[in-house]
Formats: sequence, C-alpha cells, structure tokens
Amino acid sequence: MTYPQIDPIIFQVGPLAVRWYGMMYLLGFLGGFLVMCHVARLRNYPLDRERISDLLFYAVLGVVLGGRLGYVLFYNPAYYLRHPLEILSVWEGGMSFHGGVLGVLTATLLFCRHKQLPFLVVTDLAVAAVPVGLGLGRIGNFINGELWGRVTDVPWGMVFPGAGSSPRHPSQLYEAGLEGVVLFVLIYCLHRLKVRRGVPSFCFLLFYGLFRFAVEFFRQPDRQLGFLWGGATMGQLLSLPMIIIGAGALLLIYRRPADEES
Repeated sequence: MTYPQIDPIIFQVGPLAVRWYGMMYLLGFLGGFLVMCHVARLRNYPLDRERISDLLFYAVLGVVLGGRLGYVLFYNPAYYLRHPLEILSVWEGGMSFHGGVLGVLTATLLFCRHKQLPFLVVTDLAVAAVPVGLGLGRIGNFINGELWGRVTDVPWGMVFPGAGSSPRHPSQLYEAGLEGVVLFVLIYCLHRLKVRRGVPSFCFLLFYGLFRFAVEFFRQPDRQLGFLWGGATMGQLLSLPMIIIGAGALLLIYRRPADEES
C-alpha cells in the first residue's frame, strides 16, 4: 500500500505553524475532559467540572514534562546531552508514554493532596480519558510518518518516507486501535459495571502494558537503541513493570472482601 503522505502542517502563518501532531494532543485533552465529566457523573465521583478542569491542567503539565523527559532519558540521552536546547522542541515529536505516566501520576498525587481527594478515585477517573489521547496521539505519529513498523510482506504494509523502499507494518495504527479504541471500551465498560475502586486504574496498567508489549513485535525499535536484552525493545522493558504492578494489584483487590475498599 502507498503511504498517504499528509502534510504534517495544517496551516502556517509566517513562522507560526499549526501541526497535526499538536492538534491531536489538543483534541485528546478536550475529548478526555468530556469523558471524565461523563464518568464522574456516572460513578458519582466527588469531582465537578471545575475540579476536573483543574485535574486536566495538572495532567497536561505531567504528561508534557514527564513524556518529554522520559523520552530524553529512556530513548536518546546521549543526543540530548549534546543538544540540550532541543529538549524544549516538543512540537517536533519525541514523547515517551511511560515517562508521561510517571509525570501524570506525580501531578495527580499533588492534585489529590491539594484537593483532599482519594488518589485511586481520581486515577480511576483519569484512566477513562487516557485512551482518547493515546489513540489520537498515535494517529499523529502516523501523519508525521514516524515510529513505523518492521519490514513486512502483509498486504497492508506501507512504504514510509525515510524508512527505505520496503513496506512496513503501520504499527502506529495498530497502537491507535489497541491502546486507543480497545482500551477505551474496556475501561468504560468497567465504569459502567461500577467495579471496585482501583480496578480501572490497574486494569489500565495491565492491558496497556500487554498491548504495548505485543505491538512492539511489529514496531521498528528506535535506531539509536535497537534491540536490547534478549531481543526485547525499550518499549517492552518499560511495559513489563506496568503488567506486573497491574496484575499484582488486581489480585490484591479481589482477595479483599467487597466491603474493605482501601
């Protein structure tokens, strides 16, 4: 298949360029806000629209700072050590989801302390919105023609600009489907079923980790890293703790009696 080359810039006025990648982040935050408002009403959580707006502000700071620093530290520390000013060039791409998770968790903890809210209630609410941003973000990666997959002979393989002449898996779309659509449906259904506190949060960690680990078999590793221990990629190594923590926490939750939420 031919890669549908889409101009990464939507429009430009002088030096100011509005890019699809940034637009996807904006739409992700807006969609996430609407989802959180809906789920908060559905679960009778103690967060109104004003508090959710405050939470989103904290989350935006956490995901941008954590995602960028995570990419710098996990994926290309040597390059950014030589070019420290480029750390600020977020609009050019280069964000780590795993770093973003750490950033959002830190921001959420600060938000909960400030507002005196239960941490797991807030994270349960937040993870309902995260797949919206994830799915749109992966579409942004596809439009940018970055984070392509490994060479393949499947009929839907695409020749990406800058990736050679061989067709590759459109792994960005695999991730958009699994980490975006499928994960959103899963977490939303858990909220509809009114599962125990903490279950949506730790299901998110477990299933995101599993989906990401699986897709990494089709995604081309970052050039500067390549394959690591045992042929694993950095994405797989960073997903393993998510899988272990998610599965272990769910086991602990369901070993407790239903009236002993903590």
